[in-house]
Amino acid sequence: MATFLYKLGRFAFRRRHFVALFWVALLTLAGVGAASAPAAGSTSFSIPGTEAQKAFDLLEQRFPGMSADGATGRVVFKAPAGEKMTDADNKATVEKTVKELADGSEVVSVADPYQAHAVSKDGTVAYASVKYKVSGMELKDASRDALKEAAQDARHAGLKVEIGGDALQAGAEPGAAGEVVGLAIAAVVLVITLGSLVAAGLPLLTAIIGVGIGVSTITVLAKSLDLGDTTSTLALMIGLAVGIDYALFIVSRYRGELAEGRDREEAVGRAAGTAGSAVVFAGLTVVIALAGLSVVNVPMLTKMGLAAAGTVVVAVLIALTMIPALLGYAGRKVKAAGEKRRKSGGSGTPEKPGLGARWASFVIRRPAAVLLLGVVGLGTIAVPATQLELGLPDDGSQPTSTTQRRAYDLLSEGFGPGFNGPLMIVVDAKDSDAPKAAAAKVADGIKGLKDVTTVTPAVFNKAGDTATITVIPGSKPSSVQTEDLVHAIRDQSAGIKADTGAKVLVTGTTAMNIDFSQKLNDALIPYLGLVVGLAFLLLIAVFRSILVPLKAALGFLLSVLAALGAVVAVFQWGWLGGLLGVEQTGPIMSMMPIFMVGVVFGLAMDYEVFLVTRMREAYVHGETPGQAVVTGFRHSARVVAAAAAIMIAVFGGFITSSESMIKMIGFGLAIAVFFDAFIVRMAIVPAVLGLLGKRAWWLPKWLDRAVPNVDVEGEGLKTLGDGSKDGDPDEDRELVRV
Repeated sequence: MATFLYKLGRFAFRRRHFVALFWVALLTLAGVGAASAPAAGSTSFSIPGTEAQKAFDLLEQRFPGMSADGATGRVVFKAPAGEKMTDADNKATVEKTVKELADGSEVVSVADPYQAHAVSKDGTVAYASVKYKVSGMELKDASRDALKEAAQDARHAGLKVEIGGDALQAGAEPGAAGEVVGLAIAAVVLVITLGSLVAAGLPLLTAIIGVGIGVSTITVLAKSLDLGDTTSTLALMIGLAVGIDYALFIVSRYRGELAEGRDREEAVGRAAGTAGSAVVFAGLTVVIALAGLSVVNVPMLTKMGLAAAGTVVVAVLIALTMIPALLGYAGRKVKAAGEKRRKSGGSGTPEKPGLGARWASFVIRRPAAVLLLGVVGLGTIAVPATQLELGLPDDGSQPTSTTQRRAYDLLSEGFGPGFNGPLMIVVDAKDSDAPKAAAAKVADGIKGLKDVTTVTPAVFNKAGDTATITVIPGSKPSSVQTEDLVHAIRDQSAGIKADTGAKVLVTGTTAMNIDFSQKLNDALIPYLGLVVGLAFLLLIAVFRSILVPLKAALGFLLSVLAALGAVVAVFQWGWLGGLLGVEQTGPIMSMMPIFMVGVVFGLAMDYEVFLVTRMREAYVHGETPGQAVVTGFRHSARVVAAAAAIMIAVFGGFITSSESMIKMIGFGLAIAVFFDAFIVRMAIVPAVLGLLGKRAWWLPKWLDRAVPNVDVEGEGLKTLGDGSKDGDPDEDRELVRV
């Protein structure tokens, strides 16, 4: 691996015109394709295998044209103080609004509040339901605009009008201003780390090119592959972070090789062979984690993961080829590491140990205390995760400044909290001898359950073999009581089938959210096993050790649990919510745990690979285990800290997004990177290695023979290049084997 990347780096350095032209041409091609690509709209959403999805599919067959999973808009009207919605003027305004709403091309039906009995008992609140042909994620912007305009016309007539339902669901906004700030912070960190504007500009330039290619490609494929806005947002988030970091590691190693006295072409080759090898394996762990999201069997998550993984692959390829080419263009403008310090201090002044080396020496002297403090600290932060409540955001979790939230509150005020999350019961009586009796039995059984406010009469299809029943819970959609009610209705289905031959299915947005959360929970352990297992095998090949990959995996679990604890404290409990712009607390997004496991694991292994490979390299070359840890920190701690700071800045930029899901993801990833890089990798890892000593690098003989030698340390480069500084072969040591 190291030899191949060494040759690739030197080729890119010598043929830099060709390499640069290739990537610029690819970016141009992708950009032109994105600009001319047809508008994709929003992505569809389905959860294969769940009861709610099966019910939707059944309704499509038995109620053709019903659009069971179509979007619903609720235009909620409230009369001025002292008036009622039944007053003549107010009634005329509502009826005019209903006519306006019915003109839309995607509208299936509009329910008049006065005919549908959708006026509250006190007469102050009424609502009109708008049913659409397509889901909220597929609805055209023109339909949303028409909905807003109709509501605005009613406001001008003197009514208070708000809009709820999933018809206003729109794509996620990444928070452009925050991303600009994140990139600015990244630029400052790069200048401080690499010592010049030119060197700092290289990682930023290559990251932007990589993200441009990745996101443009996603835009080109969005229409044909049904990719939504969130897919490109995730690719942008991950692509920027890893693109900057991977380039940073190679540029930093290049400066180190220059400091060793090598010429520029040789330094590029060795940087690509050593740091480039670490980039390849770090990128592989991220790709494994993101592509592994497909095991959840939720199409939306699969597409998001694969698209982000593709962007990471582009970032790795650009770091391995474009960076060497740009270093060739930069020439002497990228200085050797420590050159300015040596010039100012004189050649006779002994170099003082850096902060990283001093910290590592401190940890090696007191490994048990540092380990205990790090584990206890992260464990304490992880405590809130024990109170984790999962759910999908609904209108009740929106900020109070939004019309969706105000409509939600008005409906709760007029009709009760459960009115915002009705359950649809589907009675499949095709195999029943008495379909109407079966439906009546289902309705009577539901009426006897807890937390049920209303059960509507059954509505049959034309064939008379399938019925729908609407159930209004007594509690809000995201409550535990509503979830218990869904399970209680489903528990009755077996008895109903035995007695009448009819199948009972529970669906609707609320039931779909419950099923989605359950599916993600069920997939978490298998996903964790797959991702950690594959990465564990990969790291055995990288480090040729059993205990180092095991320690890496356990450290990751600790950091992700602490990050989940912080997410619960902020977004569920409201701690520091005002500071971060969290206007409404509530359950944590269902996909957050599995998403954080995937992304954070890949990023955590980045730091593990970059930091520990330098330690192993020093150990193999003859240093004691303690000295190897200090050497690894002396060469890598500054760069790893800078890389982590850049990732935190990039992810933190997404906290400014108005979309609650993106805000939560940005905060979760930023805090997870902080915990993993600065506590797990910078404190717990050297403490554990200090306690293990030589045993950290133990590998059974049979496994040593079976595992391929990927040569991350660049041992194969010792005989290559006239710029190398060969050491005494007798000083190198074999790994401890039994």
